[in-house]
Order: sequence, then structure tokens, then C-alpha cells
Amino acid sequence: MGMVVHDLDAAVEFFMALGFVRQGGAEISGPWMDRIIALRGARARMVMVSAPDGSGKLELSTFSEPAPEKDYPVLPANAHGLRHIAYRVANVEAVVEKARVAGYGLVGELVDYEGIFRLGYIRGPEGLIVEVAQPLWEDLAGSG
Repeated sequence: MGMVVHDLDAAVEFFMALGFVRQGGAEISGPWMDRIIALRGARARMVMVSAPDGSGKLELSTFSEPAPEKDYPVLPANAHGLRHIAYRVANVEAVVEKARVAGYGLVGELVDYEGIFRLGYIRGPEGLIVEVAQPLWEDLAGSG
């Protein structure tokens, strides 16, 4: 999954505060990139981060060319399009507290979903939302 952000360093810090691991980064540009994204003269920096449980990676990118618009709304959780990503955690309260200490807060509150998961939405920079979900069933908690 890839996300484009204005402030790459702030986005990386947010995901690292949630327990993601920085995998590396690069500056990218060139004809291949222009062709795949249909923009001329594109230049970007990107950083890969992996989920704390190793289940997936996220590509965070910021474009220097063409210059992106700076004014954008922070959309609510029910706006159309990709609104959040979700991942399973062993201790949701610990993740929320770690995020709070790093300056990030819940969109709403932590809730128990039908005895299956304890979950919450954490809002990061630029309106990014990450759902953290702790399995409440022993079978789910032990499955990874």
C-alpha cells in the first residue's frame, strides 16, 4: 500500500510511534516513473515502513515535482476514498498510550466490538488514520 504525504518525516515518525519499523528509503525519478504515474518530471522521496507484526509494508512518499497543493482538508472518517489502514496489535491500550506520548490522539474512543476486538482510530499528521485492533478471543489473539 502506498500513501502520498506532504511531510514525509512527520508521517514516518507517526508510523514509528505506532510500532512500525522503518525499512529504508530512496529518492525516485526518471522516465519510468513519469510513465507509470502519468506526470512529467516527477521527483519524489519515499520510505518503506513495515507493520509491527511483519504482516505488510507501507510505502510513504512525498513529491517535490510537480509541486503538490498545500491546502487540503482533513477529512472525516466517513469521507469517500481510502480513509484508514488497520492492523492487529497485542495490546491496544499500550499502542494508544505510545501514540499519545508522541503527540497523536484517538479520533473517537477505544471500543470493544462484539467481544471480538478492542479497537480505536488514531489520527496522525495530515489526517492519516490508523485503526489498531486487539483480538479479544483467545483463538484470534494466538493466531498472529
